[in-house]
Parts: sequence; C-alpha cells; structure tokens
Amino acid sequence: MSDVALKTREFQGGPSLLRAPCRTKSFNSTAAPSSLFQNIPESGHKYYLQFSTEDYRTGVSSALPPHPGEDAGNCLATVLYPKKKSPPVVSITCSHTKDQKEIQEEDNRLYQKIRHQTLILFSLSPCLADSYGNIEPALEPVWALAVAGSSSIMWQRSTESLGYNLAQVKSVRQWIRKDDFVEFDYTVLLHELPSQEIIPCELRLTWLPGRPLKVKHSCAARSHGGDDGSGAESGSAAGPAGEKGAFFQ
Repeated sequence: MSDVALKTREFQGGPSLLRAPCRTKSFNSTAAPSSLFQNIPESGHKYYLQFSTEDYRTGVSSALPPHPGEDAGNCLATVLYPKKKSPPVVSITCSHTKDQKEIQEEDNRLYQKIRHQTLILFSLSPCLADSYGNIEPALEPVWALAVAGSSSIMWQRSTESLGYNLAQVKSVRQWIRKDDFVEFDYTVLLHELPSQEIIPCELRLTWLPGRPLKVKHSCAARSHGGDDGSGAESGSAAGPAGEKGAFFQ
C-alpha cells in the first residue's frame, strides 16, 4: 500500500522526489492499532499508513543486490481502493530531509544534464543498465525520469489485490523539441504481484522542472486480461529517434 502512495507522489512531483518505503505500520486515530483498513460501504476500502522511506536512486541504482538508500524521511498516507474500476485515491504527506529549494535545485541539475546529453543518448545502447543493474552516471537522470513516469502506470493499474514494481527500463529514445521541455519514449517492464507476470509497456514522458510530468502509455495485454493504455501523443523527432513507436502511431 505504501508503494502505491509513493508512486502517486513521484509522478506528480518529479525525479528528485523518488523514494522507496522502508517499513509500514497501521495508523488510525479512531480504530485499534491492529486495524489496517476502514470498510466504507459506499466507497470501498480505505487504508491508513505510516512509513519511513529511503532515497530510491541511492538504494537501487547500484549493483545488484541493491543496498538500502539514504534516509528520506517519513510519510503519512491514506489509500482508498474504490468499489468501481478506477485508480486508487491517494492522499500523502511526507517530511523532507531536503527543503523545497534543495529539491528545485536538484531537479534543475538533472534537467541540465539531460539537456546537454542529447547527442550522447543517440550514440549509446538503448538499454540504460547492464545485466548487474549498474547505470552509467551520465544516464542516471534519464533513468530517474523513467522511474517517475512508470509510477504513473503502476498507480493506474494497481488494485487492492494487484501491485507492481519496475523490473527494468529496457530502452529509451530521446525526442528533439523546439521548446524547453525534454521528451522521451521508454520501453519498461513491470513486475506484477502476486501473478509474477512481466508486463511490457511503452511510455512517452515530457518534463520541465516546476511542471508536472506528462505521461502517456500503452501496455501489452496480460495473459489473463486486456490491453491498458492512456492514449497517444504526437511529436516530432530527429536522428536515430525519428521513427515513432508502434504504440504511438
């Protein structure tokens, strides 16, 4: 449940806000401490969560197996799984080990790195990590954007009985734009729990510091379900990234 709450925060915030939960415990001021959720007959199940977090990038960008990341503060969240088929409704508040100015400065640093490596991306292998999970330092900002954008997909697909983790950022293409935004097409692999299925998804992400991430996606059909996408978005590209992916025709 804490994963779902953090995923909502990540794609609404940006790559500098990436966190992973350390531990979770029930938190409900009106119910017994052992109660994990509130059954709301007209709405669904509402979970009350309190958990500590670690920095996602320092925890998982190193060689496998990943080691714990730096302390990133504590969070309080509610997650409502509606009775109707729709994404979870999340409210989350987190303490910050960094102030807002530091977060903005980190976003700007990531952005400037991306803006100055356009030609580098075209000349590298499309895979961002090697077989051990190591990521080239120059590509870490592009990987962080993929994690933040994938959080949008995982939040939309999550249910009370199904959860998702990002298994791999399989490939990336950068688009050339005439404005200040950066834009990428990613292929990502999601690990579905508890089914253990790997779900391939095509992801288009547009970002500018201080603005919410813009995410469009389409995922391959599950073996026990149908395709799940959010539509298409047009754009123009140059160089090796000039062809649009099949999901965005």
